[in-house]
Formats: sequence, structure tokens, C-alpha cells
Amino acid sequence: MAKVLLVDDEITMVQMVSELLRSEGHEVFPYTNGAAAMEGLEEHNPELVITDLYLDRTRAHGLEILEKARALNPPATVIVITGFGSIETAVDAMKKGAYDYLRKPFELEELRLTVQRALSYNDAISENVYLRKQLKRAIQFNQIIGASPAMKALFKTIERVADSDSTVLVLGESGTGKELVARALHYNSKRRFAPFVPINCSALPEHLLESELFGHRKGAFTGAIADKKGLFQEADGGTILLDEIGSMSAVLQSRLLRVLQDREVRRVGDNTPIYVNVRVVAATNEPLEKRIKENTFREDLYYRLNVIPIVLPPLRERREDIPLLVAHFLANKVHARSGRPFQLTRQAMETLMSHSWPGNVRELENAIQRACALSETEIIHVSDLPAHLVPPQLADQDKGEVAQLPEPATHVPELFPPSPVGVAPPLKGAETPAADRPIVPLKNFLRDQEQAYLNRVLAQVNGDKEKAAEILGISLATLYRKLAGEG
Repeated sequence: MAKVLLVDDEITMVQMVSELLRSEGHEVFPYTNGAAAMEGLEEHNPELVITDLYLDRTRAHGLEILEKARALNPPATVIVITGFGSIETAVDAMKKGAYDYLRKPFELEELRLTVQRALSYNDAISENVYLRKQLKRAIQFNQIIGASPAMKALFKTIERVADSDSTVLVLGESGTGKELVARALHYNSKRRFAPFVPINCSALPEHLLESELFGHRKGAFTGAIADKKGLFQEADGGTILLDEIGSMSAVLQSRLLRVLQDREVRRVGDNTPIYVNVRVVAATNEPLEKRIKENTFREDLYYRLNVIPIVLPPLRERREDIPLLVAHFLANKVHARSGRPFQLTRQAMETLMSHSWPGNVRELENAIQRACALSETEIIHVSDLPAHLVPPQLADQDKGEVAQLPEPATHVPELFPPSPVGVAPPLKGAETPAADRPIVPLKNFLRDQEQAYLNRVLAQVNGDKEKAAEILGISLATLYRKLAGEG
């Protein structure tokens, strides 16, 4: 549930409170010495700190612990205990950032409820920080640029399937924007306020990838010094992008198949299943059918992933989008010396249009960045482009005539209306006033609210469905039916 650091110089108190907290499922780090507790803060990075203010009966050592706990990244929530000082000292602790205080002697039930409230408060603060970061990130990432028929068809597909929970397989060459499509699916779905978690499956060896995806228990292997959440748990309620899925080992393919079938993960070194509500988007730049024929990719996993295939066209098949992309990459760029915005000659544009772009949009962006860095003026000529892009017949024909570029924002599809900065798909409905939001049938609204509450309860009990059903006052069969969306 949560990491709790407990500090009190009365060993009986420490033992009693530790037992209570562990019975609630928390990981407890007990201390009877203030100096040791100060070191423990850095070592354990707890989510909650419970500390006595007067550890040696003479001065408020707990205030030092409070200040250090609040200085952690992220800061810990702190409950202070006082039995000797005046109420003013506890109030002083509140001013320094303590969440609440308890006066000795207190009832264990009072402590239990205070801990529950403190952790709920901590979750709310963490979610608020996360949403701010996600919103900022959503505004910063580049749009999917294009007005060609192939890109218009892509936008319609994204709009049609964004709110579905079905697994998506994004297919496309390197540099075509597979992660941008995954982000567009997430941020235009009902999951947009939950995490979007990408991982490149080819970037890590098998044992590390397994730990990253599914998490591990402390001591599961050498170096596992603490429990670790996997990315599937981190993405709970949201979307996980499994990039370069074709490079995943046979063992991990088998484990992933089970996750897709059962919606449960097991951490390395742990036999307890954890329920996760995650939409999976997989991406690959190579045909998985070929891997299947080579017996390096499971056919049953392929069919689980390929529920909704989305194919990204390479740039050479949508050359009419190159001027739009160039305008986008040049937007807001100015020449360092002249301070004027960049432009490029007609011959430079013809050069860009004639190249086959094996690296696709990423290669084009790199070429534009290089040209901006090397150009002596704000006008980009053929000579400023990478030499391998320039056909011999265009090398010496640049007359300096400036090309007319389209406005960067005019191509943005209806799915992604222009944002204030002109670069990002906004969160669909995020800024819509309540009165202007689309009305949905009451049963749909209630179903979504019920699903969100069920997932919250399951998260609180670490995926234990029997315990969740008991808390909810329903049968286990009813819980499974509701999780499947069957009412």
C-alpha cells in the first residue's frame, strides 16, 4: 500500500503502531532514534512519515524530521505526535507542512483513520501533479502533420477507435511517428487523465525488461533491494505503448499474452496476481507475419495485438505533405544573427520533394535542423542541405527564389483543433465548459463511474478481487461481470 517511516522513542508505541500499519498492508520502517530516522528518510523515501515531536523530551527533534521529509522529492506527507508540548508546537508543525497531528494518548482507530486520510490526500496531490505534467507534455509533443488522403484516412481511424479499449497494433517504418499515433489515441480517449507509459522493448535485455514491465519483489534477484512497481501498474487506468514489440523474447511474449487474456500481472518473485486496467498499444517497424514464420513471434499473441491495425504511410508515399512538415519544423525558428524567420528557396524545396526519405519524418526534421544551423542567412539554399539529399542536376541551380510555404496551422485536422501554441492535440473535452459537453445516456455515465470506482477499490487492495468484492458488498461473480462491463 504505502511506505511509512515511523519515529518514536517509546519502543512499545513503535511496536504497537507498526503492527497496526502492517496489518493494513503498509511497509513500515520503525525508528526509536531521531538521527537514524533522518538517514532513513533518504534511504527509504517514504510516502508517509509519522513522528513524535519530542524525541528526547527536551526539544522538538520531530520538526527537523518534518522539514527533511517535506524536502524529499516527492515530499512525504507527515503526521506529528505530541504528548508533552503545548498545542502551539503542533500548530507550528502544521505551518511547516505537517498534514495533521495526534495528541498522546490516542486510540489506534484514530491513528488508522488519520493515516487513511493522509494517504488519500497524498494520492490527490500526486494525481494533481501528474495531471499537470501530462497536460504540459500533451501541449509540447509534435502533432501528426499531414493533409494527404493517406493522412486524412489515418486521422479518421484514430478518431473512430480512440475511445475503444481494444488493443491496437501500429505498423510503420522507423521515423513515421508511431509513438505520436499512440499518444493521439490516448489523449483523445476517456483514459486521457490516466498515465500514458511508453517503453521500447528492444532497448533492454530480457531480465530487465521483465522487471520494468511487470515489477519485482524485494530480493527476487541480485540488486532487487526494494519492491518495484512494473509499468503495467504505473499505466493502470491508462495506456501502455510497447514499441518494437517484435524484439520481445519468447518468455516475455508468453507473459504478455497472459496479461492480455486475464488483465492481471505478477511481479518477478511474487505469486500474487495484481489486476490492471490498461489499454495496450503495440508498435513495430517490421512485419510480424515474417517473425511468425521464423518461429520467433507467437501467432496467438499476434492475433491478440492485431485487433485494430493502424498502418502509417512512409513519407515517400505522401510527398505532398513535405511542405507542411517543413513549415511546421521552421515555425518559430529565427536566424541567430538576423533575428528573422527562416525561409527556403524553391530549389531547396524541390530537393526535399525529390528525396526518398528512408528515415521518414525524423530524417526530414534532422535535415531542416541541420540547414538552420549551417545557413549563413535566414534563407536556406540547396547548399545548406545534407549533400546526400542533393541530386547532381540541382546542385548548382539554386537561383535564390524563395518558396511559398503553407501556414503551419492550416493543415491541422478536426480531430486535433489548433492549440494556442499551434503544435499540440489538446485533450479532447479537457477545456470544455460543463454546459457545452456532449450529453451521454445516463446508463453510460453511471457505467463509467462504476468502472472507475471498481478500479479504485481494486487498487486499494492490490488487485485482490475477493477482498474487493467483500468491501463492495457484492459476490465475486458479480464483480467479475461488472469488470467485464456486463452490468
